[in-house]
Amino acid sequence: MGDPAPEPDGTWQVPLRRTPQQARSRARLARVLQAAERVLISEGAQALTTTRIAAEAKVSVGSLYQYLPDRDAIIDALAAGYFARLEAAMDDLVRAATAERLDDPVGVLIDAFAAIYRTEHGFRALWFGSTLTEQTRAADREHKRRMADGTRRVVLALGLARDDEALARACHAAVLAADALAQEAFRRDPEGDPGLLDEAKLMLRGYLDAVTARPR
Repeated sequence: MGDPAPEPDGTWQVPLRRTPQQARSRARLARVLQAAERVLISEGAQALTTTRIAAEAKVSVGSLYQYLPDRDAIIDALAAGYFARLEAAMDDLVRAATAERLDDPVGVLIDAFAAIYRTEHGFRALWFGSTLTEQTRAADREHKRRMADGTRRVVLALGLARDDEALARACHAAVLAADALAQEAFRRDPEGDPGLLDEAKLMLRGYLDAVTARPR
């Protein structure tokens, strides 16, 4: 399970009532978010109450309220952590595409993110629990745009297309399609329905071929 603590430099924009400044306060917040993730995984999103999380983290409710004033804030903070980890994985793939030739970029991307779905049990529990807040849904839309930009950078690193608005739009469409298929694959099977993941690869390889065949 990944550490859901925010970085001291504020790399993830975790929605907090106030930002902890001291190492001790950051450690306490990390403990609260780790406790929230444990509850999410073991008891489901409906159990994410401030009282339950404070008890799990062994902190007072008043201490939790300093940073996370309500259930929605807890959900938003957890989601921000999952987005950060997915985006970090995309950055790794961009670096890999820059350093070496990827013969099957679609397969590499889908396999990499399927591996994250398999290990990030909290991410699946949150997304499949129908408890997302409006702020988290808005953050998810921005997250998908960042993932689309990462996909665009992979395509450019491999020299497959020209950098223009059409490529940006195509990458955004590909991310939306891949995300929907991945979610369905993991709803069917905790390990990811292999047949559906294979169909996603087949579909997106064809789409990549069509995009890269456009006149430059």
